[in-house]
Amino acid sequence: MKLHQPEAMKNDEYLSYKDEEIIDLITIENKTELFQLLYDRYHSKVLDKCYSLLKDKLLANEFVQDIFSKVYEKLDSFRGVSSFSSWLYAITYNQCIEYLRVKKKLHYPEWNRNSILPEIIDEQNEDFTNIRYERLIKILDIIHPEEKALLQMKYKDNLSVKLIQSVLKISESAVKMRLKRAKARVIYLYKKLYHDEDDL
Repeated sequence: MKLHQPEAMKNDEYLSYKDEEIIDLITIENKTELFQLLYDRYHSKVLDKCYSLLKDKLLANEFVQDIFSKVYEKLDSFRGVSSFSSWLYAITYNQCIEYLRVKKKLHYPEWNRNSILPEIIDEQNEDFTNIRYERLIKILDIIHPEEKALLQMKYKDNLSVKLIQSVLKISESAVKMRLKRAKARVIYLYKKLYHDEDDL
Protein backbone atom coordinates (compact mmCIF):
# COMPACT_ATOMS: atom_id res chain seq x y z
CA MET A 1 0.00 0.00 0.00
CA LYS A 2 1.33 3.41 -0.93
CA LEU A 3 1.54 5.72 2.06
CA HIS A 4 1.95 9.45 2.07
CA GLN A 5 3.41 11.89 4.53
CA PRO A 6 0.85 13.00 7.16
CA GLU A 7 -1.88 15.01 5.52
CA ALA A 8 -5.49 15.95 6.10
CA MET A 9 -7.98 13.30 5.06
CA LYS A 10 -10.07 14.37 2.08
CA ASN A 11 -13.03 12.69 3.74
CA ASP A 12 -13.17 13.59 7.41
CA GLU A 13 -16.11 11.29 8.11
CA TYR A 14 -13.86 8.90 10.06
CA LEU A 15 -11.66 11.37 11.93
CA SER A 16 -13.47 10.80 15.22
CA TYR A 17 -13.36 7.01 14.93
CA LYS A 18 -11.25 5.03 17.37
CA ASP A 19 -8.26 3.10 16.06
CA GLU A 20 -9.98 -0.23 16.54
CA GLU A 21 -13.08 0.95 14.65
CA ILE A 22 -10.92 2.03 11.73
CA ILE A 23 -9.10 -1.31 11.77
CA ASP A 24 -12.43 -3.14 11.58
CA LEU A 25 -13.44 -1.04 8.59
CA ILE A 26 -10.15 -1.85 6.89
CA THR A 27 -10.03 -5.57 7.64
CA ILE A 28 -13.74 -6.42 7.50
CA GLU A 29 -15.17 -3.94 4.99
CA ASN A 30 -11.97 -3.60 2.95
CA LYS A 31 -11.82 0.19 3.30
CA THR A 32 -8.07 0.09 2.85
CA GLU A 33 -7.83 3.81 2.14
CA LEU A 34 -8.51 4.44 5.83
CA PHE A 35 -5.10 3.10 6.76
CA GLN A 36 -3.80 6.53 5.80
CA LEU A 37 -5.67 7.89 8.81
CA LEU A 38 -3.80 5.56 11.18
CA TYR A 39 -0.58 6.54 9.45
CA ASP A 40 -1.32 10.22 9.92
CA ARG A 41 -2.17 9.72 13.58
CA TYR A 42 1.02 7.90 14.49
CA HIS A 43 3.62 8.89 11.92
CA SER A 44 5.38 11.51 14.06
CA LYS A 45 5.42 9.33 17.17
CA VAL A 46 6.85 6.34 15.33
CA LEU A 47 9.44 8.59 13.68
CA ASP A 48 10.47 10.00 17.07
CA LYS A 49 10.93 6.50 18.49
CA CYS A 50 12.97 5.36 15.50
CA TYR A 51 15.20 8.40 15.61
CA SER A 52 15.70 8.16 19.39
CA LEU A 53 17.27 4.71 18.87
CA LEU A 54 18.84 4.95 15.42
CA LYS A 55 20.15 8.54 15.64
CA ASP A 56 19.93 8.91 11.87
CA LYS A 57 17.13 10.99 10.34
CA LEU A 58 17.25 9.41 6.89
CA LEU A 59 17.35 5.90 8.30
CA ALA A 60 14.56 6.71 10.76
CA ASN A 61 12.35 7.88 7.90
CA GLU A 62 13.05 4.68 5.97
CA PHE A 63 12.15 2.65 9.04
CA VAL A 64 8.85 4.49 9.42
CA GLN A 65 7.82 3.46 5.90
CA ASP A 66 8.90 -0.15 6.48
CA ILE A 67 7.14 -0.30 9.85
CA PHE A 68 3.82 0.99 8.53
CA SER A 69 4.04 -1.35 5.56
CA LYS A 70 4.54 -4.26 7.95
CA VAL A 71 1.70 -3.05 10.18
CA TYR A 72 -0.62 -2.87 7.18
CA GLU A 73 0.32 -6.38 6.11
CA LYS A 74 -0.19 -7.74 9.64
CA LEU A 75 -3.37 -5.78 10.43
CA ASP A 76 -5.50 -8.93 10.18
CA SER A 77 -3.49 -10.39 13.07
CA PHE A 78 -4.32 -7.50 15.42
CA ARG A 79 -6.61 -8.97 18.08
CA GLY A 80 -7.15 -5.96 20.33
CA VAL A 81 -5.56 -7.63 23.36
CA SER A 82 -3.59 -4.42 23.77
CA SER A 83 -4.30 -1.03 22.22
CA PHE A 84 -3.35 -0.47 18.60
CA SER A 85 -0.77 2.11 19.67
CA SER A 86 0.93 -0.39 21.99
CA TRP A 87 0.94 -3.01 19.23
CA LEU A 88 2.36 -0.48 16.77
CA TYR A 89 5.05 0.69 19.20
CA ALA A 90 6.07 -2.91 19.93
CA ILE A 91 6.61 -3.47 16.21
CA THR A 92 8.54 -0.19 16.02
CA TYR A 93 10.90 -1.09 18.85
CA ASN A 94 11.34 -4.60 17.48
CA GLN A 95 12.40 -3.32 14.07
CA CYS A 96 14.90 -0.85 15.53
CA ILE A 97 16.39 -3.27 18.05
CA GLU A 98 16.79 -6.04 15.47
CA TYR A 99 18.63 -3.60 13.22
CA LEU A 100 20.94 -2.49 16.02
CA ARG A 101 21.64 -6.08 17.03
CA VAL A 102 22.40 -7.32 13.52
CA LYS A 103 23.72 -4.34 11.59
CA LYS A 104 25.42 -2.44 14.40
CA LYS A 105 26.42 -5.58 16.33
CA LEU A 106 25.29 -4.07 19.62
CA HIS A 107 25.25 -7.21 21.71
CA TYR A 108 23.58 -6.32 25.02
CA PRO A 109 24.72 -9.26 27.22
CA GLU A 110 28.35 -8.65 26.28
CA TRP A 111 27.99 -4.89 26.77
CA ASN A 112 26.39 -5.44 30.15
CA ARG A 113 29.24 -7.69 31.31
CA ASN A 114 31.68 -4.94 30.38
CA SER A 115 29.58 -2.21 31.97
CA ILE A 116 29.22 -3.49 35.51
CA LEU A 117 27.70 -1.02 37.93
CA PRO A 118 30.37 -0.15 40.52
CA GLU A 119 27.85 -0.06 43.34
CA ILE A 120 24.49 -1.54 44.18
CA ILE A 121 21.71 1.02 44.07
CA ASP A 122 18.29 0.38 45.53
CA GLU A 123 16.23 1.96 42.78
CA GLN A 124 13.06 1.11 44.69
CA ASN A 125 13.75 4.02 46.99
CA GLU A 126 14.75 6.48 44.29
CA ASP A 127 12.47 7.59 41.49
CA PHE A 128 14.59 8.26 38.43
CA THR A 129 11.57 9.87 36.72
CA ASN A 130 12.16 12.91 38.95
CA ILE A 131 15.34 13.69 37.04
CA ARG A 132 15.06 16.82 34.94
CA TYR A 133 13.94 15.95 31.41
CA GLU A 134 17.00 17.31 29.62
CA ARG A 135 19.31 15.43 31.99
CA LEU A 136 17.34 12.21 31.60
CA ILE A 137 17.56 12.48 27.80
CA LYS A 138 21.32 12.91 28.04
CA ILE A 139 21.67 9.87 30.29
CA LEU A 140 19.41 7.72 28.10
CA ASP A 141 21.74 8.42 25.18
CA ILE A 142 24.66 7.08 27.21
CA ILE A 143 23.21 3.71 28.17
CA HIS A 144 22.81 0.77 25.80
CA PRO A 145 20.02 1.25 23.19
CA GLU A 146 18.20 -1.84 24.49
CA GLU A 147 18.13 -0.44 28.01
CA LYS A 148 16.93 2.88 26.62
CA ALA A 149 14.22 1.13 24.61
CA LEU A 150 13.22 -0.93 27.63
CA LEU A 151 12.75 2.16 29.80
CA GLN A 152 10.83 3.93 27.05
CA MET A 153 8.58 0.93 26.50
CA LYS A 154 7.82 0.61 30.19
CA TYR A 155 7.59 4.21 31.37
CA LYS A 156 6.82 6.26 28.27
CA ASP A 157 4.61 3.92 26.27
CA ASN A 158 3.28 1.74 29.11
CA LEU A 159 3.76 -1.48 27.18
CA SER A 160 2.90 -4.68 29.02
CA VAL A 161 5.63 -7.07 30.10
CA LYS A 162 4.27 -9.53 27.53
CA LEU A 163 4.76 -7.04 24.70
CA ILE A 164 8.21 -6.11 25.96
CA GLN A 165 9.09 -9.82 26.03
CA SER A 166 8.03 -10.14 22.40
CA VAL A 167 10.18 -7.16 21.41
CA LEU A 168 13.35 -8.21 23.25
CA LYS A 169 12.74 -11.96 22.82
CA ILE A 170 13.59 -12.69 26.44
CA SER A 171 11.70 -14.17 29.41
CA GLU A 172 9.51 -12.26 31.84
CA SER A 173 12.10 -12.62 34.60
CA ALA A 174 14.79 -11.32 32.25
CA VAL A 175 12.63 -8.29 31.41
CA LYS A 176 12.23 -7.51 35.10
CA MET A 177 15.94 -8.00 35.79
CA ARG A 178 16.99 -5.80 32.88
CA LEU A 179 14.49 -3.17 33.91
CA LYS A 180 15.89 -3.14 37.45
CA ARG A 181 19.43 -2.89 36.07
CA ALA A 182 18.52 -0.13 33.61
CA LYS A 183 16.90 1.96 36.35
CA ALA A 184 19.92 1.46 38.59
CA ARG A 185 22.24 2.49 35.77
CA VAL A 186 20.30 5.70 35.10
CA ILE A 187 20.41 6.60 38.79
CA TYR A 188 24.11 5.80 39.01
CA LEU A 189 24.97 7.88 35.95
CA TYR A 190 22.84 10.74 37.21
CA LYS A 191 24.66 10.74 40.53
CA LYS A 192 28.00 10.54 38.73
CA LEU A 193 27.27 13.38 36.32
CA TYR A 194 25.23 15.64 38.57
CA HIS A 195 26.44 14.68 42.06
CA ASP A 196 26.40 18.29 43.23
CA GLU A 197 22.96 19.13 41.85
CA ASP A 198 20.61 16.49 43.22
CA ASP A 199 17.12 16.21 41.76
CA LEU A 200 16.54 12.84 43.44
